[in-house]
Amino acid sequence: MPGAKLLAGLLAFGCASAHADRIVCHLNYGGMTQEIEARPSASPYLVAPSPVGTFFLFRIVWRDTPTDLAGIKLYTYANRDEGPAILHQASYPYPLPVERHDDFTGEQRIYEPIRDSELAYRCAFRQGTNQ
Repeated sequence: MPGAKLLAGLLAFGCASAHADRIVCHLNYGGMTQEIEARPSASPYLVAPSPVGTFFLFRIVWRDTPTDLAGIKLYTYANRDEGPAILHQASYPYPLPVERHDDFTGEQRIYEPIRDSELAYRCAFRQGTNQ
């Protein structure tokens, strides 16, 4: 039985490590920096956007299964009185190539025409809990 306990422990560790993978986006708006993280979601329509300052909303939707639907989508919205208005959407395949883990988006800039404001972001893939 000790072998079975060891195997169960290793399997549990492997599952915990896989769930520790995350996408981390660094956003800059109005001179303030903010970090938003996401983990895979089985229900992408339920992923809520995060407020960035008082005007932008940023949403990370990451699906790792099923394989044919796997991908990363990033959305930027203007938070208007009549409801969110999409300003920018970017799509990336998943899994990402290893060489793109540290900065898979490059620097992105989104401009809002009414208030003349700018949001800049870049995102990275982080494996496990040590990064």
